[in-house]
Amino acid sequence: MSRFVLKFVRQFFLLCLAFFLAAPLIIVAGVSFNTTAQMTFPPQNISLRWYWTFMEDPAWTSAFLRSVIIAIASSLLTITVAFPIAYIQWKTDSRFAKLLAGMAGVPFILPPVVIAVLFLLFWGTVRHVGQIENIVISHAVTFIAVPLVMISLGFSGIDKSLVEAARTMGARENDILRTVAIPMVLPFVVSSFIFVAIFSLNEYVIAFMVAGFTAETMPVKIFSNMRTGFSPTMCVGAVLFMLIGLFGFITVARLGNLPKLLGARF
Repeated sequence: MSRFVLKFVRQFFLLCLAFFLAAPLIIVAGVSFNTTAQMTFPPQNISLRWYWTFMEDPAWTSAFLRSVIIAIASSLLTITVAFPIAYIQWKTDSRFAKLLAGMAGVPFILPPVVIAVLFLLFWGTVRHVGQIENIVISHAVTFIAVPLVMISLGFSGIDKSLVEAARTMGARENDILRTVAIPMVLPFVVSSFIFVAIFSLNEYVIAFMVAGFTAETMPVKIFSNMRTGFSPTMCVGAVLFMLIGLFGFITVARLGNLPKLLGARF
């Protein structure tokens, strides 16, 4: 009986937790289908009015496309920098590579406001403010710890006997990297790319501090519109981001064992 009660309590707790996490998302999605410009849930009449408004407004579409471009660019930049560091650390166990890996994690653990102010001071000092590349570089520096950790996990999972066998058969280091290392690490690379892109899409503080309204991203656009009043068009932008995030997590899950990709050990 006690086992049954314990199992029931555990499942009830997980159900409540899932509802607590999903309720805001469901409400936001429901409000986006309202006919009137009111925050009412459930929606009184189902309509795609605000989705058409979103697509016909250049301010919203440009902010959305800008956010996507920044997310892709910052993800590519982080992968470009993190992959060589992780590879050198795996291959040579270099102290310098370990130092770089440790330094890369510092921006990720700092409070967003602190790192945003530091970036603001940096771009102001070099007199390069309000540009889209400011956000790309700032996001790449902030989130580089994600691909660095995940790609390092991928390299650590490579069986050394495979590498030794390749060397025994006369393979060069470039051949080992191309035929052994990269195929085994590729799921971790793609997963880290997706995670950084999702983080970049939803990041607000750094984007606002380093570029403001001159290179307005979707989160900045949503928060700036909230100052003038509520509009279901904001919920449309949030729904699009939720769909992108859901698609990203499904893609990561289909790449293989999701807990393993996230570093779980069994």
